[in-house]
Amino acid sequence: MAPTKRFKAAIIGGSGYGGAEMIRRLLIHPDVELVRVASVDFIGEPLSAATPSLEGLTDLTFQQLPAAEAAAGMDVVLLGLPHTVAASKIPELAAVPNVKIVDMSGDFRLQDVAAYEKWYKHKHPCPERLKDFVYGLPELNREQIKKARFVASPGCFATTIELALLPLAKAGLLEGVVHVQGITGSSGSGMAPGAGTHHPVRANNLKTYKPLEHQHVPEITQLLTQAGAKDLQLRFVPVSAPLARGIFATSFVELPDSWTQEKVEQLYRDTYAGEPFVRVPKKRLPEVAAVSGSNYVEVGVQVGPAYAGKRTVTLFSATDNLLKGGAGQAIENMNLVLGLDEKASLADPGPWPP
Repeated sequence: MAPTKRFKAAIIGGSGYGGAEMIRRLLIHPDVELVRVASVDFIGEPLSAATPSLEGLTDLTFQQLPAAEAAAGMDVVLLGLPHTVAASKIPELAAVPNVKIVDMSGDFRLQDVAAYEKWYKHKHPCPERLKDFVYGLPELNREQIKKARFVASPGCFATTIELALLPLAKAGLLEGVVHVQGITGSSGSGMAPGAGTHHPVRANNLKTYKPLEHQHVPEITQLLTQAGAKDLQLRFVPVSAPLARGIFATSFVELPDSWTQEKVEQLYRDTYAGEPFVRVPKKRLPEVAAVSGSNYVEVGVQVGPAYAGKRTVTLFSATDNLLKGGAGQAIENMNLVLGLDEKASLADPGPWPP
């Protein structure tokens, strides 16, 4: 007989790619039992109906449940819902005593409701709860997350870019205009097919979308300003790539010419020493294949020659958008709010070859 696990969890919105990764990690979690999965799709069907890799691994089925009923008796609820839909569930969930909430949507990442409505182009359904959420980037907010009841887990591009620039922000070196290009796989667009993610137009193609207007821009600026950046202006161009999963971001920053390759590398190694999921490779630069299928992020630096008292520092960062960029980080936040080992069910490396 399997030992009883200490905590119980429910997922609301479990039929998408993010939901599948949360389910997968909870099924192997040593301390948290997945009790129910709520969805508006596949009602009454086994979880494998949406995620074939779960065939035979669980008897759970997708249930159509009100939010409060899904949360009843749970220690934690993880939300894998679209923007605005997630926020609409929060009043009902907040009324359930003692349950903790980890939200994967963008609804509670921004502290400014006007910024949310500008970048997400929707009226916020629950602005009175913005102040209650902690932004769930453990590398900066670990102690606040541990004490939180409500956690807004970061976006995929946001996580990848924030971790590339965070050491500079903390050192007071990030100021003014920063240029970033981010290349992403198709799973970041979700399970529903669309004109931008349809395989025939993506498999042999590269194209930009939302250039300089992506909704993760204010999220990144907010986090890095909190960490110490000054007057930060992010110029971000996202690019869709013929990958199923993965993000590769390249960021360009101007630093005084005293910041040599060795000095910048040491800053990054010192900043991320002891961080369980951030790697600074010693013999190579980051690559998507090295982190795909895992909760790890890789960060690397390349410092250019001195010119007119400055050096261009190029930062490279790679994540799996569905794990450290999404559901994996949600599980990481869940572990923190429950007082568990942050690495629980997440420490495995990705497959090789990917």
